[in-house]
Amino acid sequence: MGAFIDHTTTTPPIHYRYVNQTNAGEALDSEHTRIHGNRLEMAGGNSELKLIGQWASPFVTRVKLALNLKGLSYEYVEEDLRNKSALLLSANPVHKSVPVLIHNGKAICESPVIVQYIDEAFAFAGPPLLPANPYDRAVARFWVAYIDEKLGPPWDRVFRARTDEERAEAMRQTFAAAGALEGGLRECSKGKDFFGGDSVGYVDVVVGSLIPWAKATSVLAGAELVDAAKMPLLAAWMDRFGELDAAKAVMQDVDSLVEHGRMLMAKNAAPASNDAN
Repeated sequence: MGAFIDHTTTTPPIHYRYVNQTNAGEALDSEHTRIHGNRLEMAGGNSELKLIGQWASPFVTRVKLALNLKGLSYEYVEEDLRNKSALLLSANPVHKSVPVLIHNGKAICESPVIVQYIDEAFAFAGPPLLPANPYDRAVARFWVAYIDEKLGPPWDRVFRARTDEERAEAMRQTFAAAGALEGGLRECSKGKDFFGGDSVGYVDVVVGSLIPWAKATSVLAGAELVDAAKMPLLAAWMDRFGELDAAKAVMQDVDSLVEHGRMLMAKNAAPASNDAN
């Protein structure tokens, strides 16, 4: 889903405070950027969390959701991917991408790794995201891998397609892959409200981070990506998840994503032919 993050677009207004990185060598001013609310301070007051992200990225939203659900305070740095900062390049020299979580000066990269790290490192804070049972943990990890390997790539191609035909095929594959999540919810929830059962879990975080993009894609496609008639469990789950305070605090504005998506489609489309008929 790399196309969701564009390196040439400007960042729209963000509805919470973040660090505007104007000089990568300067110290970050946490006094004005630390996010509070009904969140826990770190144990002992000596644990610092900093998240480097980009507003449109669902992968960054995953991490924000995990931090919020755990009730953790953190500092958020909005990265300019057109001019990657020294902070990002030093924290993630392999992929040079967001999100990156920095915990007490140590960088953790890649959103599935980060979310699981948060769950383990802050087991004292909030309910666990991963199930205690090894089999249930394996099932949760299976569905996260499915999302990243089977749903993500065609969804990415919707925005990278150069022709209408390529986009239509990518959209068809995306809708088909999304349809399997109805069964995933049935398997993981065991008849309860969330993928995690009675409480929000790892798969909820990953699927939940896609809700704004699912709504934006529905607008762009002219058809519901999550059709309540075909996927009643998932549609009802989306409504429940979207009402969580932790989700409301970090979900992107759908209209902004629609605009962003249209820009990506226009940017990647093949130029019109100048041949005369």
